[in-house]
Amino acid sequence: MYPNALTQLARANPFSAPLFTLQKVEEPETQTPVQKRRLAAAAVADSGDSCAFGSGKYYALCGFGGILSCGITHTAVVPLDLVKCRLQVDPGKYKSIFTGFSVTIKEDGVRGLAKGWAPTFIGYSMQGLCKFGFYEVFKILYGDMLGEENAYMWRTSLYLAASASAEFFADIALAPMEACKVRIQTQPGYANTLRECAPKMYGEEGLWAFYKGVVPLWMRQIPYTMMKFACFERTVELLYKYVVPKPRNECSKSEQLVVTFVAGYIAGVFCAIVSHPADSVVSVLNKEKGSTAGQVLKRLGPMGVWKGLVARIIMIGTLTALQWFIYDSVKVYFRLPRPPPPEMPESLKKKLGLTE
Repeated sequence: MYPNALTQLARANPFSAPLFTLQKVEEPETQTPVQKRRLAAAAVADSGDSCAFGSGKYYALCGFGGILSCGITHTAVVPLDLVKCRLQVDPGKYKSIFTGFSVTIKEDGVRGLAKGWAPTFIGYSMQGLCKFGFYEVFKILYGDMLGEENAYMWRTSLYLAASASAEFFADIALAPMEACKVRIQTQPGYANTLRECAPKMYGEEGLWAFYKGVVPLWMRQIPYTMMKFACFERTVELLYKYVVPKPRNECSKSEQLVVTFVAGYIAGVFCAIVSHPADSVVSVLNKEKGSTAGQVLKRLGPMGVWKGLVARIIMIGTLTALQWFIYDSVKVYFRLPRPPPPEMPESLKKKLGLTE
């Protein structure tokens, strides 16, 4: 039996890593197969699922949900993203969000607010495919490598590792279109459409023009995605445990999606703060020729990297909430398996002395 105080401490702090070791307990053999619990986000697994959890069809439809969730939402907020980028690269001219909108409309008209929509839609659709699809792959893969008990105890670290692995590949898919988007939005007169911008960039700087921002993208997006997935997963778990007034299996699909939206917005606020300095570097780097991330960071200084934070919090908070809502809605529509938040395995409860 483990000391009672240590047991209570481990149970009371859901975000801490386990600070104890487990000893193997011999149990009588049984002929009844025990089904492993999987760590997964969102709502209750229902009968009549359209495919097996972790199957090829499951991953494909998760990737499709990622395309819709990221492509649609990022395209919808292009005007705010445009003003945010201009605030970052030219704070003297675009002094605030409202000034940015006013100056942009005055110079380019209302249609000018939609500049960069095509590379935004294509780029973030590809990113969403890799982000959500690979996250499901890596979460299951790493969970199986750890085993049921360790996957539960270290589940926050599991979410962080799976999301970081997925975002590494997602940013490679995003980088070319992100470079075009920023060039269109922050260099008036350079190009107005993707068809103009991409050939011009390739002709002037070669293939490197599309990937010179991939390292700053990793700096921005990997911490962002780690926070986005880990914070969302744990927030959903805590909302159902402490806020929702009835058991989750009694909640309707619409009620579950509301919880998804709220948890997504909370995660989005933290995401925006964590990733904003690197986002400022990416915006400036893709505007200028020949600059490096280190040079841009040094020139911006500790205060300059936080320009446009309010706009980014509004944008990313809303984006993240809508992305999770759309992604979970796709799972509902296609009847994908949606296991409940993880619970402590019975074998671990016995080792901790939590059961008779």
